[in-house]
Amino acid sequence: MQAAARLALLLLLMSLPGCTGVPDGLEPVREFELERYLGTWYEIARLDHRFERGLTDVSATYALREDGEIEVRNRGFEPEKQRWKEAIGRARPIGAPDTGSLKVSFFGPFYGGYHVIALDRERYGSAMVSGPDRGYLWILAREKQISPERRDALVDQARASGFDVDALIWVEHSREDPALSP
Repeated sequence: MQAAARLALLLLLMSLPGCTGVPDGLEPVREFELERYLGTWYEIARLDHRFERGLTDVSATYALREDGEIEVRNRGFEPEKQRWKEAIGRARPIGAPDTGSLKVSFFGPFYGGYHVIALDRERYGSAMVSGPDRGYLWILAREKQISPERRDALVDQARASGFDVDALIWVEHSREDPALSP
């Protein structure tokens, strides 16, 4: 029995790095400046997942912690229950510090990949992020809307990269989040 438990633990530990990897054929942005990426981003579009299902007015705020990790604060409004929902996690860079790859955890020692695969390098005004596989995709912006031209360019890039862009959920932003108010 102990041998089986050790084998199961070993297999689990061996599978964890795969949760943070970059999907085949994709490259995280280079010359990434984490300091410029910090702050609040609004979710413009996403692929559906249970942890965000039904949420509107979704934002993510990234802040440097004293220990050098990054605090990740995700918030969204749950219209069905008329309340704000929040999840706080932590992140740390993967690989070279100037590469747009992080590993993010909301659940203890378990990390998932967060890979910036497109970025408005001039203003850091919009970004596209993939998870560890093509089932995870987010289009983010510093404002609650982006121009149709930028939106279309990101969707075209996502389609060319093998994402199911027909399944994107376009996030409504009609409420003011009290946590983000000055």
